[in-house]
Amino acid sequence: MNKGRSKDGDIVMEDERKVIFGSWAQAAGTTLSAIGSTPLTIFSDEQLNNFNLWGNVMQATGNSLIADSEETLTLGKIGNDTQAIGNLIIVAGILLDLNEFTKQELDIKGNLLQAAGGSTALAEAFGEASSFGLIYNIYGNSLQVIGNSMQAIAGIINLRGGCGLQINTAGSWIQAIGSILQAIGQSKNPKI
Repeated sequence: MNKGRSKDGDIVMEDERKVIFGSWAQAAGTTLSAIGSTPLTIFSDEQLNNFNLWGNVMQATGNSLIADSEETLTLGKIGNDTQAIGNLIIVAGILLDLNEFTKQELDIKGNLLQAAGGSTALAEAFGEASSFGLIYNIYGNSLQVIGNSMQAIAGIINLRGGCGLQINTAGSWIQAIGSILQAIGQSKNPKI
């Protein structure tokens, strides 16, 4: 049953599993979103939109699980909750029957919130003791912040009548690479 572990030990193990699962859910979600943001002719616009929708749902779920693993209020918890809110704003923009201008505004705001959340979580990582897994987390979070910022810039370019497609695609893949690095880091060092 308990196999010699205290109740607190069981909670720690459960939180570590939650962090690892949440990190990989987020990584899978950012990858799906990146596919959805890439103009691939093998997929219809509806399929690309669905990749983006489900990718953001997975990201929100992953960020929420990571935040939930922390018992106390920390910068990491606040950052992950903020990222999840950003993903949900993007999901709302995809699902709600709104005009294109409003949808684009929600996408920009969602990406900016994700970047802010990633920056907040990154600030906590700099204060932790150095480890191999932590290096992955720092670089992964940094790339996610850069990617989300690029996606927001692309949205602003689109709102002003330009074409931000290439910046958005690049930002999506930079975010995906960052989330994969972060998931590797969390797998090596599960506690945030």
